[in-house]
Amino acid sequence: MKLIVGLGNPGLDYERTRHNAGFLALDELARRHAVGGIPRSKFHAALLDASIGGQKCLLMKPTTFMNRSGMSVGEAVRFYKLEPGQDMLVLVDEVALPVGEIRLKPSGSDGGHNGLSDITRALGGADYPRLRIGVGAVPKFMIKADWVLSRFMSEEKADVERGIKAAADAAELALSEGLDAAMNTFNRKITQPQPENKPGSTGEPRDGAGETPDTSTKAQANEERRIGE
Repeated sequence: MKLIVGLGNPGLDYERTRHNAGFLALDELARRHAVGGIPRSKFHAALLDASIGGQKCLLMKPTTFMNRSGMSVGEAVRFYKLEPGQDMLVLVDEVALPVGEIRLKPSGSDGGHNGLSDITRALGGADYPRLRIGVGAVPKFMIKADWVLSRFMSEEKADVERGIKAAADAAELALSEGLDAAMNTFNRKITQPQPENKPGSTGEPRDGAGETPDTSTKAQANEERRIGE
């Protein structure tokens, strides 16, 4: 049994936000390998069974907020008696990578990511593979929480789709041929096309881009930002 975990925040307010890149990649794997599957609820998560690369897999989306992801992962690992370093892969967003780039690593630090931090806490160590999906660097005029909880801009659509497809491809190769083969194939820098410098262009996002979803009150928005990041 292999456990593939996509990280994100549950609920309509967070759909297709940068912090939910892990969810998007898991959805792509589900479209490919769990067609017609009906998610079931267990381990504080939504689960789908799949077969990928000849391996029996459990596709998991924690239904907790991001910084409580370890609850779901820890319960599943203990229930199935999994070895995290060999039997698990975490799909996660990464602000240190441009949109469309991915990086696969066998272990490492959480890099300030609250979801990874909570998983590391729950497992008692960071020796588990993670596939980081680039969501772009935090702009100077925004704080990190606002950036990762913002939706991708329309001009990023092609890069987002490429990154999600590459993440699913890398996960498939890791399962069929091993982590080293997947890292050798996919841990390559993507050359981003250079935008034309047009007169009057400031390079800033268009109006409304990068905004967080509306909430009913300022207090609620602050609370969701705290627990969601």
